[in-house]
Amino acid sequence: MPRPAASKTLTYEAWAIVAPGLESLLAAELQALGFVDAEANPGGVAFRCDLGGLARANLNTRLASRIVVRLAAFKATAFHELERAARKVEWARMLPEGAAFDLRVTARKSRLYHTDAIAERVADAITRGVKGARASEGVDDDGDAESVLPVEMDAPPAEAAAQTVSQRFLVRFEHDRCTISADSSGPLLHRRGYRQAVARAPLRETLAAAMLAGARYDASQALVDPFCGSGTLPIEAAMLARRIAPGLGRPFAAEAWPEGDASVWLSERAEAESRILPRAPAPIEGSDRDEGAITAAESNAVRAGVADDVRFTRRALSDLELPTERGLLVSNPPYGLRVGEKAPLRDLYSRLGQVVRARGAGWRVALLSADRALEGHTGLRFTEALKTSNGGIPVRLVIASARGSVR
Repeated sequence: MPRPAASKTLTYEAWAIVAPGLESLLAAELQALGFVDAEANPGGVAFRCDLGGLARANLNTRLASRIVVRLAAFKATAFHELERAARKVEWARMLPEGAAFDLRVTARKSRLYHTDAIAERVADAITRGVKGARASEGVDDDGDAESVLPVEMDAPPAEAAAQTVSQRFLVRFEHDRCTISADSSGPLLHRRGYRQAVARAPLRETLAAAMLAGARYDASQALVDPFCGSGTLPIEAAMLARRIAPGLGRPFAAEAWPEGDASVWLSERAEAESRILPRAPAPIEGSDRDEGAITAAESNAVRAGVADDVRFTRRALSDLELPTERGLLVSNPPYGLRVGEKAPLRDLYSRLGQVVRARGAGWRVALLSADRALEGHTGLRFTEALKTSNGGIPVRLVIASARGSVR
């Protein structure tokens, strides 16, 4: 489907934010989406795009947590310099008249270091530049100022976008250089809209997708998660296998930008929908011994549109069944960070290794691990695929072949 010519008149310097350790995976993902200049940097990936590209990146990235675009960059060592430069920014490009905005300000190794004072000057510039603009305040469950109210994710994207109440701007000072960016995403991108029911210690959708990418999951092979919790890993695998864009069921902040073009977003959504396959080509299964987790997983799969592609079963690890001779067992097992939890987990990891070796000689195993000692109890010869963090806990994705892995 040809993209509207209107998108060619706008060019953005975009920055896709990602968890540390996942930058190279995100760069590869964006390059596969057509952004050939995507370049990995600490904390994110830089790339250039037009409006259609911005929509395509937001709709299709499985790994990024947010995509922002640069509005201005300048040096300022005094507040009058900041005020003068901020008043030159074309705020009305991203903020409609009468709309609310919020600011996220950081300052490092700069003469202007008082973030509240910086925010006050920038907010004044915005209200001068956009008629009726007003600052809003709010904190979301990620510790960030929230850019939108909770939205009804089952509503059509256009209706959900209409619920947007605040545009976020990011102001970053480092070594006296100020960079101002506009958030194009709105709610963090791991919020696909399907995970309304959660089990204990839920895995973020973006990290689940990174595990699949790091393990080189091939949609033609079977996948099993024996500690599935609320089902995030199997659901993300099913969406990937069916080529369902993760952002199809949610709105984005950039859809409300005055310089935006609704037809561009409609075109990109239609193109994403045209790529969806009717079913996953191989079995995808999740199991857990907790009945509540399985109930949550099944409900989430329905909302994600993959209920017919994933089979969830309540069962103990000892009863694990592998549906094919070859496949990928991928999971985020318990870490046992509290005192007294290590002993039972040693037995759990040992049992996992025994089960895989006995029943899955042709399978690969990928685990998100926070403890090398627990890994060792599996008897599998793991290699490290990536390092990142999960809820502030340093973790590693480790991969092994079940065949001949006894240490």
